[in-house]
Amino acid sequence: MTERTVTANRVPPAQLAPQLRDAITRLNRRVRQARPVGDLTVTQLSALTSLRLAGALTPRELADVERVQPPTMTKIVAKLEERGLVQRTPHPTDGRQVILAATEGGRAVLDQFERARNEWLASRLAALTEDERDTLRRAADILQQLARA
Repeated sequence: MTERTVTANRVPPAQLAPQLRDAITRLNRRVRQARPVGDLTVTQLSALTSLRLAGALTPRELADVERVQPPTMTKIVAKLEERGLVQRTPHPTDGRQVILAATEGGRAVLDQFERARNEWLASRLAALTEDERDTLRRAADILQQLARA
């Protein structure tokens, strides 16, 4: 490849940004759709995932993490609690507060959803060439760097 070809293939960041964002958004949407059929909504799954990642949060903290209003989070938590996926425990220092945490059943549901998504994506990756998968591996490393920045 000549230097002229390399220069011609370069894309300015302002042009790459919307293309990359669109591709990530569409892939993320497709992966989210590859979940076991069930009655959990994407919002409920997201809240449950946040609890698993954080360990435990107050309802207000969970609402902030999920970027929803507290009354909305109250409804989400009620549905999760009704299914035995979330448990409430008294706050250790503030008697007016509770702490929310994913139950063992909640973590098992998340594991099931994660397996289904990984299987879907792995089957699509298997259809690619070794070079394409290697390119995606490198791209994944770069995307991780961007996410941490």
